[in-house]
Amino acid sequence: MENIGALAIILSFCLAVYSVFASLLGKWKHKPFLVVSGERAVYAVWALMTTASGILVYALLTGDFRLVYVAQNTNSTMPAVYKFSAWWGGQEGSLLLWGWILSTYSAIVVFQNRNKFRQMMPIVIATLMITQAFFCALVTFPLSPFDVIAVGKEITSVPDGRGLNPLLQYWTMAIHPPTLYLGYVGFIVPFAFAMGSLITRQPGDSWIHTTRRWTLITWLFQSTGILLGAGWAYAVLGWGGYWGWDPVENASLLPWITATAFLHSVMMQEKKGMMKVWNMVLIAATFLLCIFGTFLTRSGVVSSVHAFAQSPIGTWFVVFLAVHIAVIAYLIIDRLDFLKSESHLESVVSRESSFLFNNLILLASCFSILWGTLFPVISEAITGEKISVDAPFFNRVNIPIGLFLLLLTGVGPLIAWRRSSVESLKKSFLWPTIGMFATMGILLALGIHHVYALMSFGLCAFVMWTVVSEFFKGSRAIAGKTGQNILMAMVELTHRNTRRYGGYLVHVGVVIMFIGFTGAAFNKDKTVEVAQKETFDIGRYTLKVNDINQGENDHYSWAHASIDVYQGGSKVGTLEPEQRLYKADKQPASVVSIRRRLHEDLYLNFAGMNNDGNKAVIQSYVFPLVSWIWVGFWVLLVGTLVCLVPSKVRYSYPKTQVLGQVVRKESSVAQS
Repeated sequence: MENIGALAIILSFCLAVYSVFASLLGKWKHKPFLVVSGERAVYAVWALMTTASGILVYALLTGDFRLVYVAQNTNSTMPAVYKFSAWWGGQEGSLLLWGWILSTYSAIVVFQNRNKFRQMMPIVIATLMITQAFFCALVTFPLSPFDVIAVGKEITSVPDGRGLNPLLQYWTMAIHPPTLYLGYVGFIVPFAFAMGSLITRQPGDSWIHTTRRWTLITWLFQSTGILLGAGWAYAVLGWGGYWGWDPVENASLLPWITATAFLHSVMMQEKKGMMKVWNMVLIAATFLLCIFGTFLTRSGVVSSVHAFAQSPIGTWFVVFLAVHIAVIAYLIIDRLDFLKSESHLESVVSRESSFLFNNLILLASCFSILWGTLFPVISEAITGEKISVDAPFFNRVNIPIGLFLLLLTGVGPLIAWRRSSVESLKKSFLWPTIGMFATMGILLALGIHHVYALMSFGLCAFVMWTVVSEFFKGSRAIAGKTGQNILMAMVELTHRNTRRYGGYLVHVGVVIMFIGFTGAAFNKDKTVEVAQKETFDIGRYTLKVNDINQGENDHYSWAHASIDVYQGGSKVGTLEPEQRLYKADKQPASVVSIRRRLHEDLYLNFAGMNNDGNKAVIQSYVFPLVSWIWVGFWVLLVGTLVCLVPSKVRYSYPKTQVLGQVVRKESSVAQS
């Protein structure tokens, strides 16, 4: 079976290379049969990659410990769900998953556009298949998932595998990596269409219209993957945080930032014919950052709990990135005349300028994160000493940037297209500004003096007022005309322009998440050594250690604490954190216990027994408003799904056209 799997990947590589040459030659030599042959090769690549993936998954589920990959990432005692998720738990399997998702996306793209964009599609297919060939090459030559364990010349088998890293045996990690890969890989599709449009100089913005929903879905996958990773870090790693500016965390955030900028600026190109160069640069940067993020995770150039071990594929990625950067830069510079804007910015006080400022700030954030992530590598290359950049640097730079972006989120809908008058600005900004300062004044009176927190809460109120007023004004007008109640009118309003009002819902989700982020300014933490029946306090809580016990089973040894939680003298619950040591790989893991509430979380981590072995080391935290982050994500999800729904189209025909389609058709013939 392993030979069939390896052969399937080799054939996938060969067919991907063939598809590139067949598509390009078919276009340049005007040979349609070659183009069709290249398209069919895409389907064959998908079938072969599916075969290889299926064989690897079967080996993982059945425990075929003759394969090195299976022996390193599973054992016989693991639940089936984690045996399956071991597909992406190791280096080789995750690269195979990357390639399989790309082959699936490519097959969907070819099928959807089999009768459209005939001038552009050969370039699109070639772009997709170049990347496909690269990932097939990685799992064919340096890192094959089908290597077998051999002693001398004989293939052998280990009795049992080492097992998946215990930190990865958690439900979010069963879906976080593939969801993130659906985002990473999906951004290649709009990039391929952008390159097709650029190379063939296609008139109009057909590539944007074609890929808008695709980009939005991919952006949603990336957003979901990032939030799932944050949830995993919060619930599993035991340090209490959800984002530590880890290099691999940053690598997932970078393409999300540029994709967010792209989703905003494409509206300028669609409506005004502006920012064409911006859009090419942004979608190219998103693609390159996706490849760069994959490189960071696998090359070993950075240290991270999320990263794989060092491997020989770093040079492969560097060459791939260098070639693509050079080609993309040449194409954009060579076709600047094709990318000329059809109109120009008429006023700094306009919605166009707010989009431009939004992009500039997002790119500033992207650059600061990229610089901080690579600074240890750069410093080591120049000085020979690796100088790490810690979380405070990222916070100092990105908190002001985030607040300014939050402001633009509220300002954009209040400013008119082209230019705004002073009177209209006063009218639009009056109540949101009053709401902002009123919120800040109330919080100040309640004893909150943290400057950034006050600014953040005030700006959240500003944006929410803006969005609510936009919904209210539109729905009130519809209710006045149709007689519907305000809620039904709001649904009708959203259905008439799903892209606009779905975007507003996404902004509401972002505001709610910012409320959760702001709560971090008021975090409390305390680490204590306590014996059984002893108590300690944190914030408004009194915690009493009810029981401490230790034991072991077939998989791990454990130390468990049962801690009663009291608030105001009354018991409000019991938390049971646990520390484990897995036998297969001697890997420790924390099982934290969290009392989740909308206003704050009480978070306990059992760090083990002290040196004397008679007291438990308990790390306790109080995290205000952290649950708002997860609530905000669900609102963002709903808003994105609304954006994907086609807007309601309203037709109005002359009164003479009352007999339906036949009469309308006859009328149009008569008019012609």
